[in-house]
Formats: sequence, C-alpha cells, structure tokens
Amino acid sequence: MRVELDQVSVRIAGTTLVRDLVLTAGPGEVVGLVGPNGSGKSTALRCAYRALRPSTGAVLLDGTELAAMSPRDGARAVAAVTQEQHTELDFTVAEVVALGRYPHQRGGHRLGERERAVCAEAMRRTDVEHLAERGVLSLSGGERQRVLIARALAQESRVLVLDEPTNHLDVRHQVALLALLRDCGLTVLVALHDLNLAAATCDRIAVLRDGRLVGTGAPADVLTPELVEDVFGVRPTVVRHPHTGAPQLLYALPGGDRP
Repeated sequence: MRVELDQVSVRIAGTTLVRDLVLTAGPGEVVGLVGPNGSGKSTALRCAYRALRPSTGAVLLDGTELAAMSPRDGARAVAAVTQEQHTELDFTVAEVVALGRYPHQRGGHRLGERERAVCAEAMRRTDVEHLAERGVLSLSGGERQRVLIARALAQESRVLVLDEPTNHLDVRHQVALLALLRDCGLTVLVALHDLNLAAATCDRIAVLRDGRLVGTGAPADVLTPELVEDVFGVRPTVVRHPHTGAPQLLYALPGGDRP
C-alpha cells in the first residue's frame, strides 16, 4: 500500500509542529523519520495513524484520504506502535496480542482457528510466545514493547507505523526487530533516534527539523557529515559497514581525542 503525506501541516495551540510535509512510502518500502527532539517526527506519524488530523493537507492510502475511511477500515489498513502505551489492566500477553484482531471481528465473537494462528505467529516473530500466559504488568519494558509489536503484526494491516520501536529493547531484539521490518513486506513508517539503526534498516530516510523536511533519500545520500552537523549539531565520520555497505556514523566528543 502506498502512503502519502500530502502537504501536511499541524498547528496546535498557536504553534506549528509540522509544516507542509510531503513524504511518500511505496508498497513494501521502509521509510525512516529522523531528526532532533521536537522536530515533528511523532506528530507526523500521529497523522499517519489518525491520532491527529492535519490542520492542512492530507494522508492518503493508495490515493484514498485516511480521514474519509471508517475507523474499522482505517485500523485494517494501518497498525501503529506508539512511544507511550500505558495499561492499568493486567491482561495476559496472549490477550493483548489478540486485541490486534479486533478490527477484523464483529459482535465480540471468540477467535477462530485462523485468528489464533495469526496471533501465535505474531508472538513467535517477536519472541514473546513463551510469555503468552504472563500478565503484561509483570513484564519488563522491552518485553512489553515486543508484545505491542506482536499486537500490531496480528492486526494484519498493510501499513505499519512505529514511533521509536527500539526503545527499551536490548541489542539482540533491536537487530531482530529491524530485520523483521525489512522482511515483513509491509509499508513501514518508522521514527528512530539512532541514525545507524536507521541507515541499516530503511530504504529511504526523511530528515526533519523544526517541523520541516530538510532532506530525503537513500541513507548514503542523506546521512552526510555536513547534513548531520547542520541538523544535529555534531559532525560524524561516516564509514561503510564491512558486510552490508550501509553508512555508519562514528561520533567523537568535541575536542576529545581519548580512545
């Protein structure tokens, strides 16, 4: 599914958080949003999963405006994993993942055999199947994050939107998640703080600053020392990963020369 943010602007309480953003993710493409804190990444993603309605502009899915879809159809098209998801109810992991099937169910029917298989596969892919009967309130932050990603996969949407999904994850699960994003076949919009993870994962990167798009393209074309210094205030040394060829950024403290 093709996702387009067409001249999207968001203005809240007199402040413009996103300004005239034009961004496209083609079918099966992984597009990463990077930028400093407050650059508008999360706000733009909230528009993409309809938590916010743009002040101007539109979000289009295969040419259809997302705002014109019913909530159920929108949920079937787009699944989201947000930065902060709180729950006060100690559902089991299996119950939380099963919530991903809600857009496809009617009348509160029990999950059928296929639905249970979809949930089981989502838990397997996120390495939480061994936690199925645990209450989510007993989990670590990283475990809970993987459960929420499993719920999004169980939703069987065609677009996946993730806001800082590697938060709380250890290195092994960061790598596993990003490999999953590359191989899942979905159209993915993902906000990441770690530029090296973004470079390793994304087909294209969009760089935001002060709500504006300041650069977009393949990681090697966008993550240059000059752009990174201009946007983030640090000048990296850029090297190629010895196995993948993806650009990797090495940072040094200002004036520091210690090993």
